[in-house]
Order: sequence, then structure tokens, then C-alpha cells
Amino acid sequence: MDEEKRNIKLLPRKTSVTLETCGRAEPDLSTRDVLALPAARDAKPFCSVSSNQRVTELFEIIEKLQGSRIDEQRCVFPPPLKTQLLKIGGEVPLVLPPKLGGYWLDPPLDKLVDMSPCTSPQHGLDPACYDILERDSDAKIYREFFGSLYHHTFIAVDASLGPLVLSVCLEGEAQRIRVILRMMECSLHGVFSLSLFHNVPSAVELAKRLCENVTVTRFEAVSYLKAPELIIAFDEHRVSSNFKFGILLQKEGQFTEEDILSNTEETQEFQEFLSILGETVKLQGFTGFRGGLDVSHGQTGDDAVVTSFQGRHIMFHVATKLPFTEGDPQQLQRKRHIGNDIVALVYQEGKTPFISDIISSHFLHCFLVVRKIRGEQDQRASGGYQVCVTARDDVPPFGPVLPDPPIFTDSSLLRQFLLTKLINAEISCYKAERFSRLELRTRSSLLEGLQNELSARSQCMLGDPSSMTLPSCDGLRGVSEGSGGFIENFKRAIRVRSHSFDTLGVPKKIGGIVSHRPKTAYAEKDDESEKNPDSTVPVVENSESANIENQQCSHEES
Repeated sequence: MDEEKRNIKLLPRKTSVTLETCGRAEPDLSTRDVLALPAARDAKPFCSVSSNQRVTELFEIIEKLQGSRIDEQRCVFPPPLKTQLLKIGGEVPLVLPPKLGGYWLDPPLDKLVDMSPCTSPQHGLDPACYDILERDSDAKIYREFFGSLYHHTFIAVDASLGPLVLSVCLEGEAQRIRVILRMMECSLHGVFSLSLFHNVPSAVELAKRLCENVTVTRFEAVSYLKAPELIIAFDEHRVSSNFKFGILLQKEGQFTEEDILSNTEETQEFQEFLSILGETVKLQGFTGFRGGLDVSHGQTGDDAVVTSFQGRHIMFHVATKLPFTEGDPQQLQRKRHIGNDIVALVYQEGKTPFISDIISSHFLHCFLVVRKIRGEQDQRASGGYQVCVTARDDVPPFGPVLPDPPIFTDSSLLRQFLLTKLINAEISCYKAERFSRLELRTRSSLLEGLQNELSARSQCMLGDPSSMTLPSCDGLRGVSEGSGGFIENFKRAIRVRSHSFDTLGVPKKIGGIVSHRPKTAYAEKDDESEKNPDSTVPVVENSESANIENQQCSHEES
């Protein structure tokens, strides 16, 4: 009897278990059923070896089920929290590289930064060394050396090099010839002494002097009177005095793009920093460079920060001043402007590091991160501003060089450094793979349009009746008058070029049907426009470039 009671204690009052692992289903047994079982003198104990094994297996299954539930409740910490925060000189660094790499930092993480009050003079704080890079140092050669002198321009289409535009100028006093050869990849400039030639050299000979790959045997002379205006527009299409940069506010504990873009309140500290960079103006009725912001209907906020610096006009896309959308964690109204900038500035309120790839964007290639240094005794007291720079690996380094240590105590000096660094950062970013590929397409399209325009208008000057209905060249001349750089200029050029094709009678595909119009001898075959007639940007070969060019719609100003 004692043995039966001991066996009963091993079972709960109500047991209903099905052990699939044993190969068969067990019947449901209650305590009352167990007591009603017939007892036999020679019967084996109820809790046999197999029963003990089943109970053991039961508890193992329960343990596994509980373990799996715990695993399901586990969450993966964001990358910044999983990353070990390196402390340099007792301070958390401003920027941490992403886990997968792909970005460079200046100063690097392994370089110690002394945050104590500076007792020795800092290196690299001389404003005289803050030189702004030139977007294209050879862009104004034609305007400078050819504009005031009598010269000739010739055009041709090379089988391997594509369209060629050659400008030749004779400098009589110096007894030399100055030549510019424009090709799809670049422009070549050279000066040759007349003593090198027995007679006056031909256009083909001069072109081969600059580029031995030229295979054309004949150039066509340009007789259009306003050709210099079109040539200057092409040569200087990369030159722009207008820049736009994003400004992000990162508060303590913000590790994600959603958190940073959702900041709506501007602290006094952040407003003081904005006042160092520029002036806050009302967008309504603003007549300066607006950087794609709405100045008529208030759709991009009420205020903006602008400034002028060494002949450049700068518009800042401040995230906290752009419209905030309730219920939109991605804040697309802000992302459409800042995400389409090439360089952004991050101001940190707190000691949370910025991850280089935290903002997902095809365009953003460089970040300047600034943090205010607190006083040891009084946290409200400022010990200056610490600066760090991070950019993608394919962005070449650019000046001015960060001081050592990278701390600025003078606000005016900080302003000069940041504005120079921002401008040089954008110019250097154009050399990255994505932008250099886009820039090559831009140049190729503009050069092709220039060559066709000069050819058609020259024939019109000679009295060709088929070219009498050419459109005005004011649109193409406006290519160099745009704001924002080569992306906007590219789209303007394509629109003007398409308008020229309509007037010239080039057939286009509409809804898969080719609409034939009267053709002329100067109609151009535009395969890319036919593939995508609704787009202002040519179709690209890969999806990555397509994503980049699809975002260009945000750059266009209404």
C-alpha cells in the first residue's frame, strides 16, 4: 500500500499528455482511474522503468518548449549597441565606422584626442590655408583666352571618340596657336608654337596633336554667330556658385535614422550653432538661391538657414525646419531633401556616436560631425567644438586639414573651416564612382547636343531651308545659369535637347508606336529617349544607377 501511494505521488491530479516521440499515443489517466485499477499480488509496480523514462522525456520536452519561447522573445540590439564603444582620451568618439566598413574617418579612431584645455598652440588653425577646391579648373579657359580674340570652331563625329568640338585661336603677338579639343570623356587644352609647322596647320592636324586617337579626316566649320555662347554654356556646365547641404540634429541615445529625422524641437544650443553657420530667413518670398525649397506655398517649412561665403551661395536643409509628418516614421518630407544632398552636417547634443551609414541614401557620401565640448565644472560652459569627418571609401581626401586636436574655440574660425570643408567635400564627392559615372553621362549628352546644335544652326546660317524652324537657343544657354550643379544642368540640357528634336522632326515612340514626322538631314537618333520618353534622364544600364537617377527628381526646382 505504501508503495502504491508513493507511485501515485509521481503523477499530477489531472494528467493529459500525448508523447509523440514514443511512437504511440497514451490514454488520458486521472487519479480516480489509477485508483480503480485492479491490484494483483504479482503485478509490477505502476511506475515501471518505462514510465519513469516517459516522465523524464516529458520534462525534457517541457524544458525545450520553454527554451524556444525564451529564444523567440530575444531581440537583436541595433548595431551601435552591439558595437563596443571605444573611449579615446576619456570621451566617446563622434563617429563610429559601420560594421561592414566602406567609410574612412578623420581623425581615425586609433588617434588619441586630448579633450583637456589646450595649453599648447594647435596646428592647422590658419585660415590662410582654407582654400576652396575648383570644380573644373579648365572650365573658363575658352572664356578667358578665346572670348576676346578672333577664333574658329570646328565639329566632327569620330567613329571611336564620338562628337568632337575643336576651338582654335591664333595669338599673333606670341606666334602661337591655342587649341581646345572637347571629347566625351574630357577636354584637352594645348598651346603650340607656329615654328612647329611648315604651314598653317589644319583642324585635323591640331586635333591629332592633342589626342593621337583621333581618326576623323575632316572637320566641319561652325558659322553660327552665337556659337561662343553655347560653347561657354557647355564648358562651364559643372561650374556653380550654389551649394546645398543637409543639417541633422542627433540627440542623446538616438541610434537610428528614424530617431534623428523625427526631432522637432530646437534647443538653444542648436540654434546658437545654426547662427554660426548662417542667417535664418523666411522662405515665403525669398529671392536668393533656394536649394529646391518652396518659397511660394510653404510646402517645405517656414524658415531656412542661408549664407554667402567667398562668392558662393549656400542653402542649408535643416531637418528640424522641414515639415514633420505625424505617423510617418521615415519622415519622407524631410528625407526627400536631405537624402538627396551629397554632404550633410550632423550636430550632436550628447555623447551618442554617429554611425557613418546610419542614413540610407544613394546621394549622401560625406558627413561632418560636430559636438560641443562641455566644461568640467559647469556643463553649460563651452570648451569649444570638436569636429570629425567621415566619407565613403571612394571619396578622395579633401582640405582643409583638421587641426590637431580637432577642436575649435573661436566661432568665426569654426565657421570658415566648416563652410570650406563642406564645399570641398561636395566637389570631392563628385569624383566617387557613382557621381563620376553620372557625370560622364551628363557630359556625353551635353556634348552630343552641342555638336548637333552647332551643326544645325550653321546650316541654317548658310540658308538651308530645312533648318529654318530651329528653336531659340535661350534654353541651352540657361544650362549654365541653373542652380545646384551638374545634375540640374543635365536635366535642363536633356529637356532642351528633346525640344530641339521635336522641332527638327525626329520620330519618337509614344506608347510603343513610332510617330513619324518630317525628317531633316540633321535629325539625331536618340535611342535612350525612345526607350523612356517620359523621363528627363536617360535609361541607365544597371539598377543601382537607375535608383540614383530616379532620385534626381527631388533636385529639380519648381
